[in-house]
Amino acid sequence: MRQSRSPRYISRLTRDTLALIMAGGRGSRLKQLTMWRAKPSVPFGGKFRIIDFPLSNCINSGIRRIGVLTQYKAHSLIVHIQQGWGMLRGEFGEFVELLPAQQRIETSWYAGTADAIYQNIDIIRNHDPEYVLILAGDHVYKMDYGAMLASHVEQNADVTIGCIEVPLEQASAFGVMGVDQDGRIKSFLEKPEQPTPTPDNPDVALCSMGIYIFNKTFLIEQLIKDADSSKSSHDFGKDVIPNLIERYRAYSYRFRDPITHKEGYWRDVGTIDSYWEANMELIGVTPELNLYDQEWPIWTYQEQLPPAKFVFDDEIRRGRAINSMVSGGCIISGALVRNSLLFSNVTVEAFADVDGLLALPEVNIGEHCKIKRAIIDKGCDIPAGMEIGYDLEEDKKHFYVSPKGIVLVTPEMLGQEIHHVR
Repeated sequence: MRQSRSPRYISRLTRDTLALIMAGGRGSRLKQLTMWRAKPSVPFGGKFRIIDFPLSNCINSGIRRIGVLTQYKAHSLIVHIQQGWGMLRGEFGEFVELLPAQQRIETSWYAGTADAIYQNIDIIRNHDPEYVLILAGDHVYKMDYGAMLASHVEQNADVTIGCIEVPLEQASAFGVMGVDQDGRIKSFLEKPEQPTPTPDNPDVALCSMGIYIFNKTFLIEQLIKDADSSKSSHDFGKDVIPNLIERYRAYSYRFRDPITHKEGYWRDVGTIDSYWEANMELIGVTPELNLYDQEWPIWTYQEQLPPAKFVFDDEIRRGRAINSMVSGGCIISGALVRNSLLFSNVTVEAFADVDGLLALPEVNIGEHCKIKRAIIDKGCDIPAGMEIGYDLEEDKKHFYVSPKGIVLVTPEMLGQEIHHVR
């Protein structure tokens, strides 16, 4: 018998849930963008970082007991969470805890996703939740986890996996599952070379979002079993999930938009091309990811900055931004900005012309620069008169050029050492 999905019922489930966000990955496919930061700490959307999306989903879903597991170059991520996510009230049992790789159980660093959770098994026991929600910290989406929790309980599941439909030619980058009519998982293959299509649509495969809900006791049992296996790589997708689907109740949960009931917006911004494209989608008239949604806000650290400013209105020098998003602290000084997204404290100097530019915080674009289809990393000072994106063969000599022709520029590529390591 299916239980009620009343707000009180959902709130009880979310209150009894501990969320653990996996935020220790390097994200090597983002190339030099992750040279000094973990992928979840990469800026996104003008004022946010990628980690803000799963964190906001937790808060908006009513899940206020959250652990963030960190490992690779986590300093900027730790500072961001300390500055922007301290609003929860410990006296009410709310928290965002940082869980760095600290060899609590093993004498090694996190060896895989399952091992990372296993090494924090004592913390799970101490918090004693009814359910554990495991999330990737490097995806961009808005999702109510309460509905997924309700489905998990109604199905009497041991584990529930969030999933989306992915075009068949792209599905080999994900965990692909086969399910029956009730959504019960019958097969699970991690990154198969030839993904199996869904029965009702031969052009797509059902893929894991990296979102898992476990009953706490069951999760601990499976983690201990996996840790004791010398043949395991200690990964949820490669080892834990495939090993339990035959004996236990593993169900899928299809992520749908709650209003349109179509496939929900979800982006794995794991490559330079997908990262640039997902950011550029935001400047559209009606983007799929609505950052102006007051019913499901994305929370983040709010730096105190003056409003954006557009100066000069001469015939040959006019500060303009068209089809663009411009964040606080930016100055468009007699320059033309088109189809671009500027993060905080970006300056575009006189006579510069940029189109399709993603400029991360504290970038300065010099006079007479011409830039198109590029990502400029935080802190870059682009010299006056430089052209980027117009001659890709020349750009390749100095910068990284993606398969789709997006040029990535970092301070190191410009000879500007803003990170000093001794």
